Amino acid sequence: MVSEDLAKSGRDAVLDATGKSFEYSIPVVIIGAGACGCTAALAAHNEGAGVLVIERDAMPRGNTALSGGQIPAGGTQLQSAAGIDDAPEILAADLIAKAKSQCDVEQARQIAKEAARTVDWLVSHHGLPLSCISNFVYPGHSRPHMHATPGRFGAELLDGLLAAVQAAGIDLLCSAQATHLFAQSDGRIAGVRVCRPDGSIEDIGCEALILACNGYGANTGLLREFIPDMADAAYLGHAGNQGDALLWGAGLGASVMDLGAFQGHGAVCTPHMVQIGWPVFTEGGFQVNASGQRFSNENAGYSEQARKVLAQPDGIAFAIWDERCDAVARQMHSHGVAAELGAIRTCATAAELAGFVGCQDRVLNKTLLDVEAMSRGEANCPWGRDFAAKAALAPPYYCAKITGALFHTQGGLEVDANGRVLGESGQPLPNLFAGGGAARGLSGPADWGYLSGSGLMMAVNLGRLSGRTAAGLVAGSSDK
Repeated sequence: MVSEDLAKSGRDAVLDATGKSFEYSIPVVIIGAGACGCTAALAAHNEGAGVLVIERDAMPRGNTALSGGQIPAGGTQLQSAAGIDDAPEILAADLIAKAKSQCDVEQARQIAKEAARTVDWLVSHHGLPLSCISNFVYPGHSRPHMHATPGRFGAELLDGLLAAVQAAGIDLLCSAQATHLFAQSDGRIAGVRVCRPDGSIEDIGCEALILACNGYGANTGLLREFIPDMADAAYLGHAGNQGDALLWGAGLGASVMDLGAFQGHGAVCTPHMVQIGWPVFTEGGFQVNASGQRFSNENAGYSEQARKVLAQPDGIAFAIWDERCDAVARQMHSHGVAAELGAIRTCATAAELAGFVGCQDRVLNKTLLDVEAMSRGEANCPWGRDFAAKAALAPPYYCAKITGALFHTQGGLEVDANGRVLGESGQPLPNLFAGGGAARGLSGPADWGYLSGSGLMMAVNLGRLSGRTAAGLVAGSSDK
C-alpha cells in the first residue's frame, strides 16, 4: 500500500482528459529509453504499431548504462551452442528459491519461460552481440544463466539496443521529461505531458502507454518512507529515477507491491564509487572489517551484502582476493575501471595486507589461516559459506576498501504476465503497461531475494511482452 501523501501527489500528476484534444497522437508511447523502453519499442514496432519513445535526458543512459549489462536466461540458442545445459524451469527455480517463494511465483515462471525467447530474438532479429558467461556463476545461479555483450558493460548493451531502435526507424524524443499523464475517469490513458529544458510544454496523445522509467532510487523522500535504512547509503543508479511511475500509478489506483525491496551491492570501492567484479568472491575471496575479521557469508548474494557491509564500523570493509580470482573478475567492465582508478591494491605479504586494512597483523593472519582451513575442508564457516569448492588464496593478495550501496529499487507497480498494470481490484487498467524498475520485481519484500541480473531480465522481457501486447491492443481498437 502507498501512503495517502503519495496517492495525493500521484493524483496531482494525473490530469483529467475529459474534453482534451491533442495536436498529434502516437499509438504507443513509451516513457524511458533504457533496456525496457528500447525492447518495448522494438516489439511494438515489429507488430506494426506506431511508436514514440520519450526520454528525459539528452542522451539515453539511465540505470541500464550503469549496470553490468548481463541478462539471465535458460535454454537459449547461445547456451546450446556453448554446451551449457540450462532450461527455463531451472532459471525459474533459481528465481523462486532466491526470493524464498515470496515473489510472484507465477510471474517468475512466466519471465523465465520468456527469457530464452527474448535473448534469441534480440540476437537473431536485432543483431545484439550477446554471448554466454560460462567461467563462473553468481550466487543463487545453479547454471551459467548470464548473457552479455563483449565488454560485459551496460552502456554497451544499451548502445546496441539504441542502434536497433534507430535502424528500425522508431522515433526517439530526447530532452523531454514526462511530468503528467492525461487519463479518463475509467483510468484510460489519453496522453502525456512533457517538459522541455527551455520550459516549454508539449502534450502528446496515445492509445497505449508503457512506463519504462525505472523506480525511485534517487528519491530520498520515498526511500525514507519505504527503505529507511538505505536512504543515506550511496546511490549508484541514475539521478532521474525519482519514482514517476510509482507516483502516476498511485494516482490511478494501481496496485503496488514490495516497496521495501531493492538491489544493493556489497563491494563498491570507496571513495571511487565503482564496484569490483563479484567473481572475486565466487572464486574464493572474502571480506573483513577494519579489525581484520570476517563478518558474513560474502557469497550469499551481492544485494544483501550491502547492508552487511554498511553495518560495519563507519560502513567500511575490505575485500581480499588473489590473481586467480582477479583473472575472472577482470572480464567485468567496472572491475577494470576500479583498477584504472587505483582502487585495487596489491600486497605481497599478509603483513602488508594488514597495513592496508589498518588492523593488527595477528588478527588478519588468523583470518587468512581460518579461510585456508575452510578451503581444505578442515573447518566450517561460522556463517555457512562453503569455501571447499575453490582453492585457498595465494599471495600476492589483491585488496580494496569497500562500502555498500543502493543500485535500484525492486518494488513497484503490479503487472500481469504481459506487463499490463493492475488496479487494486486485481484487474488490468485499460491501456497502461509497465516494465523494468517501474514494475514490481521478483525479489520479494527485501534485498535478499534479488537474483543477480534479474533487474535487466525483467526489463527486456517485460519490455518485449508489453510492447507486443500494447501493439495488439491499439490494433484491436483501430479495428472497431
